[in-house]
Amino acid sequence: MMPMDESELPPRAAHFGLSPALSRGLNALGVMSVSLVLILAFVDQISHGDFPCTLCIMQRVGFIGVATGLCLNLRFGPRPSHYAIALLSAMIGGFVSARQALLHLAPATRVYGEPALDMHFYTWALTLFCIIIAGCTFLLLFDRQGPQVRRGRRRLSPFGFTALFVISILTLVNGLSTVMECGTGGCPEDPANYRLLEKIAPLAAWLSHAATEQPH
Repeated sequence: MMPMDESELPPRAAHFGLSPALSRGLNALGVMSVSLVLILAFVDQISHGDFPCTLCIMQRVGFIGVATGLCLNLRFGPRPSHYAIALLSAMIGGFVSARQALLHLAPATRVYGEPALDMHFYTWALTLFCIIIAGCTFLLLFDRQGPQVRRGRRRLSPFGFTALFVISILTLVNGLSTVMECGTGGCPEDPANYRLLEKIAPLAAWLSHAATEQPH
C-alpha cells in the first residue's frame, strides 16, 4: 500500500490544532489576566500604601515579561520563541515569589503586606506563575495554531488591541512608580514612601519661593 501524500490528507487532519481565532483569543485573555493582576497590585499600593519591595517589583517584572511573550503572539503570530519568553519570565517570577514566601515562612518572621483571601500577594504570585507555566506548556502541545501563513504583523482584533493597550499603559505606570520609589539608587527592602518625590520636594519648594519672591 502506497503511503498517502500530505496533500491528500483530509482538511481536518492537515490543519489539526488551534484555530487562529482561538489562539489569538487565548493569548489576549492571558494578557488581560496578567493586566488584572497588575491592576489589583497597583490599586493596593495606592489605597493601602503597600509600597512594593524589591522582590515584589521583580515579580511585577515577571508578569510583564509573561505578557510580552503573549503580546508577541498577538502581533506576529504564535511561535515557540514567544512562548519561551513567557515561560522563562514565569519561571523567574515564580522563583522570586517562592523565595519571598520562604523568607516569611517562619512563625516569628514578620509578613509583608496585607493578605487577600487568606493569602499574601507573593503567595498568590507563586500560584499564578505556576498556572501560567502550565497554560503555556499546554498551548505548546499544539504544533499548528492556525494555517501556516507568511510571517509578519497580524491585524489585531478589538479584544487583542485592548489587551495590548492596557498592558502597555500598566508597564509604563509601573515603570514610573518604580523610578519614583527607588529614585536614582537601589530599591529599599522595606519602602515607606517615594524617594524621588522626597528629593524633588525641596527643589520644587525653592523654585516656587524663587518665582514668587518680589525683587527689592
